Amino acid sequence: MTAGQPGELPQDLFDPAQLNAQLVSGDTIHCCKQAISTATDYMHGQFRAGAQAHDLIRLRASFIDVLLGTLWDRQSWGSSQLAMVAVGGYGRGELHPHSDVDLLFLVGDGDNNSNEELSSFLTLLWDIGLDIGHSVRDVSECAKRAAEDITILTNLMEARVISGDAALMERVRELTRPDKIWPSSDFFKAKLEEQRARHNKFADTEYNLEPNVKGSPGGLRDLQIIGWIAERHFGVTAIEDISAEEFVSTDEMTILITGRNFMWQVRYALHMITGRAEDRLLFEYQRELADLWGFKDEKKLAVEQFMQIYYRWALALGQLNEVLILNFDQAILREHQADDITALDEYFQIRNGYIEARHENLFNQCPNALLTVFLECATHENIIGISAPTIRMIRDSRHLIDDAFRADPRNKKTFLNILAAPHKMTRQLRRMNRYGILGDYLPEFGRITGQMQHDLFHTYTVDAHTLEVIKNSRRFQFPDLEDKFPVSSRVARRLRKVELLYIAGLYHDIGKGRGGDHSELGAVDAATFCDEHGLDARDTELVVWLVKNHLLMSAVSQRKDISDPEVIQQFAQHVGDEEHLDYLYTLTVADINGTNPTLWNAWRGSLLRQLYTETRRALRRGLDNPVDKQAIITQARSAAAEILDGRGFTPDELDDMWSERTEEYFLRERSEDIAWHSEAIADHHHRDVPLVLIRNLAESSIANTTQIFIHARSHPQLFSKICAALEQLDLSIYDARIYSSSDGMCLDTFFILDSAGQPISEDGARLAHIKQYLSDELGNKTEHPATSTRLTPRKMKSFSVPTETRMSIDKIKNQSVLEVLTPDRPGLLARLGKIFVSLNIEVQAAKIQTLGERVEDVFFITDTNQQAITDPAVCDSLQSKIREELDELAAA
Repeated sequence: MTAGQPGELPQDLFDPAQLNAQLVSGDTIHCCKQAISTATDYMHGQFRAGAQAHDLIRLRASFIDVLLGTLWDRQSWGSSQLAMVAVGGYGRGELHPHSDVDLLFLVGDGDNNSNEELSSFLTLLWDIGLDIGHSVRDVSECAKRAAEDITILTNLMEARVISGDAALMERVRELTRPDKIWPSSDFFKAKLEEQRARHNKFADTEYNLEPNVKGSPGGLRDLQIIGWIAERHFGVTAIEDISAEEFVSTDEMTILITGRNFMWQVRYALHMITGRAEDRLLFEYQRELADLWGFKDEKKLAVEQFMQIYYRWALALGQLNEVLILNFDQAILREHQADDITALDEYFQIRNGYIEARHENLFNQCPNALLTVFLECATHENIIGISAPTIRMIRDSRHLIDDAFRADPRNKKTFLNILAAPHKMTRQLRRMNRYGILGDYLPEFGRITGQMQHDLFHTYTVDAHTLEVIKNSRRFQFPDLEDKFPVSSRVARRLRKVELLYIAGLYHDIGKGRGGDHSELGAVDAATFCDEHGLDARDTELVVWLVKNHLLMSAVSQRKDISDPEVIQQFAQHVGDEEHLDYLYTLTVADINGTNPTLWNAWRGSLLRQLYTETRRALRRGLDNPVDKQAIITQARSAAAEILDGRGFTPDELDDMWSERTEEYFLRERSEDIAWHSEAIADHHHRDVPLVLIRNLAESSIANTTQIFIHARSHPQLFSKICAALEQLDLSIYDARIYSSSDGMCLDTFFILDSAGQPISEDGARLAHIKQYLSDELGNKTEHPATSTRLTPRKMKSFSVPTETRMSIDKIKNQSVLEVLTPDRPGLLARLGKIFVSLNIEVQAAKIQTLGERVEDVFFITDTNQQAITDPAVCDSLQSKIREELDELAAA
C-alpha cells in the first residue's frame, strides 16, 4: 500500500469497490477493523509529518462514509423507506480520530419493517469498533422532537444522507424550516443562553489552566454557535459562506478560519496521544503537545510557550464570537425595532444600551478615545457594553497606542480615572485586556497576557489572575462579600485611596516569567508607573511596598508561630503603621482568593485575621512598647484558673499540675483550652492509656476548625503515629503544637479539617469514631498505623517537582526550623515523622500549608536534649534523606 500526499487517502481504502472486494473475500469484522486501523495509522503518520488536521478530519469523515456506505449496501433492507444520515460533527464532514460517529436512521412514517435489520446493522458497527451515537426516527417524529429540543434541531441542520432514500431527509428539512419551527430570533436567543450556561461552567474565561478545547470560551463550540446562527438566519451551510462584510470582515474571516484550524490541530493531537475522545487540555497532555510541536525549555518552559499561543488564539476567537453575537443581535432581534440612541458627547453615543463611536474615523482623529470609551462605560451605569462596530474599530486602531500615546498626560489621567470609576471598573479592565488595549497601554502587562503558571496551585494565567485579584479587591467595597469576608470588607471600606490597592494588584505579579524575584521586578515597574502617572511620594511608596511585600503576610501567618509575641513584634516593625497593614491585609485576602478557589478556607482566613488583629494591637501599643511575654503567660494561667475554680480545683492543685508545663504551652494555648486540657488530664487516671479530646472550634478565635488534643507518654514515634492515624481517617493537619512536660508526658494539639477543607460536621458518631480510632492506634505499642493508601491526585502525576528543603535556627526558642516544599502525596507527614525518628530528631511544632497539590510545611525541631540542631552533617543528612525519600515516592 503506497502512501499518498498529506490528506490523500490510499485508494484501496477510499474506493468502495476495492473495499467491498476485501469484505467479500474475508471475515467482515476483521476486514473492517483492519481498514479502520490502517486508515487511522496512516492519518496519524501524516499528522506527525505535518499534515493539517482540517484535511485529516474531513478525510476521516470521507473514509467512514465509504465504510458505512459499503456495509449498508451489503445489507438486505427489503422494501422499507430508509436512509442512513450523518448528523452532528460527522454531518458537517468533520471527524476527529475518536469522535462519535453520530447517525440518524430515518424511516418513512409508520414504517416499522426495518427494525430487525437496523438492529443487526448497528451490532455490526459496534463489533467493528466504531463509537456510534444513533437514533431511529420517522419523518414526523423528527419534526416533532426538533420542535421540542433545539439540540435535535441543530443536529438535523447539519445532517447529510450517506445512503438510502434522500427524499426522506428533504421532507424533514421542509418540516423544520425557520418558518415552521424555531424562527431565527428564537433560535438565536436559545443558542445564546446555551453558550452563557456553557461559559459559566468554565468560569467565563478563556484562561483556565486546563481548558477544554471544544467547550471552553474561545473553543470550537464558540465557532459552531456562530455557524449555527448564521445557517438558521442567513441560510448558509458553513461559516466560510457568510459573505456580508458588515457581519464578518475579511480580516475576521481570516482569524476565524486560522484559529479554527489551530484548535482542530490541538483537538486532533489530543485524540491521537490519548487514544480516546479527549477534549480537555490537561497538564500531562500539554507537555506532550509542546514536545510534539518542537517547543524547548528556555527562559519559559516549553509547555508555557505552547499554552501562551493557545490562550492567544482562544482569546482571539472569543473576541470574534463576541463581535459576531453582537452583530447577530442587531440583525436578528432588533431587525424591526427602532434604535434607541442617546448622545453622550461629540465622540460617543449609546445605541440600544451599547456605546458606539459617532463616526468611523474617531480613533484615528482622536486616539485618546481608545481609553475614554472604557471610562465612559465605567461612568454610565446604563451602558451594557461596547457595540460590535466600535469593538472592531478599537481592535483595528490598537497600533495608535505608542510611546507618545502613553506619555500623553490626558491618557494617564484617563487611566487613573478608570481605576477610580464608580461602575463595573473591573469589567472595563477585562474588556481592555480582551481587546488588547491594556497590554498595549502597559507593555509590561502585555508580556504576561496569556502566560500560564505551570504549577500545582494556580488556576488562571497571570493576567487573568491579576484581574481576578483586582475584582476581589473591588468587591470588598460592596455588601455581597460581607458575610464571607467581614474583616476584609470593613478594612477595605476605610482605605484612604482604594485605587492604590488596585494599582498594587495590577503590578503584584507583573514580574513573573522574567526570571528572578517577581516581587522585586514588579516593584520596579510599579514605581515607574506611579512616577509616570503623577502619584505623590507617599502613595508611590505605599504601592511599591505592597508589590514588594505582597507574599509576606500569607507567609508569616502560615509559616510562623503567630502566637509568639516576638513574631508579631517583628512583623509589626516591618509593616510600620496601620495604613500599610490595612492595605496589605486586603491585598493578601484578594490574592489568595484570586489564585485558586480551593486555597481559601476558614483556617487560612482565621490565621490572617489573627495576624492582622495582633499586629494592629502591637502598632497601637507602639513599636517601642512590645508586649511582655511573662505577662501573657500570667494572664493565661489566671484566666484558666478562674474557669477551673468553679469546678473545684484549688490554686495549689493547679500550681502542682502546671509546674510540669513549659512556658511555651501557656504562651500559645488559649485559657479556655488550658482549662479544658487540665480538667480532662486530672480526671484521666491511667497515664499509660492515651487521652484523646476532640471538639470543633466554630465559635472560637481559631474559627471553623476541629481541634484534637492528645495527652500521652512521650516516645519517638508518637508524632509519626498520630499523623499516620489522621491520614487514615482522611483528615488534613493544618497546625500541630507539641509540648513535652517534665513528667515524661506529651501534650499535642492538632488543628484539622476534612478532605473538603471543612471542620468535622457536628456528628457525634463521627467525632466518637475519630476519638476511639486514635486511642486504639496510639495505645498499640508495637504496630505503626498503615501508611495512607489514598490515590495520588491526577495533577500530581503531571509534575516532577523536586522536593526543596531549608534549615535555619530560631535563636530565641533554641530550635531548628525545617522547611519542606514538595508536591502533596498520601502519607507525607507520616513518612516525614519516620525520618525524624530514624535521626533522633524531635518535633516541637509544625505548620502545615497546602497550596493546591503542593505543600509548604514548616517543622520546629530539636535533638533529644531539646536543643537546636547545629551540626552541619546532621542537617545535611536530614535534608538529603527527606529529598531522596519523597522524590523516590513521587517517582514510584
